[in-house]
Amino acid sequence: MKAGRLTITAGNVVLARRNWHTRQYRHMLLVLFISGADMIFRYVFLILLGVCLSACQNLSGNAPDTRHQILISVPEQRMLLLEKGKVIGEYKISTAKRGIGDMPDSYMTPGGKMEIAQKIGDGLPAGSVMKDRVPTGEIVGPDAPGRDPVVTRILWLKGLEASNQNAYSRFIYIHGTPQESLLGQPASYGCIRMRSADIIDVFAKVGTGTIVRVEDLPIQRMLPE
Repeated sequence: MKAGRLTITAGNVVLARRNWHTRQYRHMLLVLFISGADMIFRYVFLILLGVCLSACQNLSGNAPDTRHQILISVPEQRMLLLEKGKVIGEYKISTAKRGIGDMPDSYMTPGGKMEIAQKIGDGLPAGSVMKDRVPTGEIVGPDAPGRDPVVTRILWLKGLEASNQNAYSRFIYIHGTPQESLLGQPASYGCIRMRSADIIDVFAKVGTGTIVRVEDLPIQRMLPE
């Protein structure tokens, strides 16, 4: 009977060991499953986070500049740069010799409400010549005799009204000019000209989407109330 009890006890021990190993195996499987699920969750979370950050960055980079506004008075040949409704810059400019208009090949400056659609020339030296919005490598100084290229920076305008719907396709810019002695009077072929130093200043402050208003009004009447 002692031997029998010993045999039963040994069997119980073997069974207990098997049960213990089974429990440990199941526990290991559970741990591995949880760990694997946690790793998958973290992996998916990181992917989604990266996608969200990328999307947010793109949205932020493309968000229109609503803090700034540019006002241009044709009779005074002056420009004001506003930030949150306050004047932060005043510049002498030149609009078209032929006045305000938007017909193709009219060589007029479009009037009304427009926006900055593209910014071109960031980082170029002052006086850098651009042909078809591409730097040529040439640098022209102020009032260089016989020279009238687009220089330094370009703010390409897009019309927002029926009266200026052709502005973008007509390549109407705010840009630098070497003919600085003519600023303060209508002298361009449709674009809005500025001193190189002034367009560099404005370019650095405004973003795409900035509203630009060109009016046949005194500048004071264009200011927000």
